[in-house]
Amino acid sequence: MNLTPRQLRVVRLIRQSRLTRGYSPTMQEIAEALGVSKVTAFEHVEALIRKGVLVREPNRARSLSISDEFDFADEGPSSLVFPLLGRIAAGRPIERCAVDDRVDLESLFSRSNAGDGGTFALRVEGESMRDEGILDGDYVLVDPRQTARNGERVVALLPDGETTLKTFRRERNGRIRLQPANPDFEPIIVDTCEIQGVVIGVLRRY
Repeated sequence: MNLTPRQLRVVRLIRQSRLTRGYSPTMQEIAEALGVSKVTAFEHVEALIRKGVLVREPNRARSLSISDEFDFADEGPSSLVFPLLGRIAAGRPIERCAVDDRVDLESLFSRSNAGDGGTFALRVEGESMRDEGILDGDYVLVDPRQTARNGERVVALLPDGETTLKTFRRERNGRIRLQPANPDFEPIIVDTCEIQGVVIGVLRRY
């Protein structure tokens, strides 16, 4: 089924909201996530209903759901869902147990506000965060934010236009310390920087 990128984003918004909150977003929430007017959001939803992608229960608020007939073919089968078969000891051995569950990476790493597909990935270059387990070639998953708390790993845009991945700390004199996790690297001390996101996960392929 041919959907526009914005229509597909609406479907993903509704899916994520139902996964994390148990109900669909309002038209206002959809409009804000898309950066469009409420009328435009309504038009997208109505088009998706006509295409048979969305289903709405009459006279019920937050009742939008995704049709059972719709398949996220662009994402491939179970693209972000893997079977969870149990636990594995990295210390003392543990009792073997069978678990019938799944790990849904999209749900695990999506934004806490029902998600709008905002989480993005960056490929790490360099070893400055080595001692926190973030290695050259890893992928970090980043929640786009403009503020950070002390101790959070951030993607920061420096005044010279360079970006860096470091641990954020605001010092008592008001300056910002971007602290590496490798003694071979010096901290970056700046008066100001632009926080572009906070790291929420690390992916590595062997």
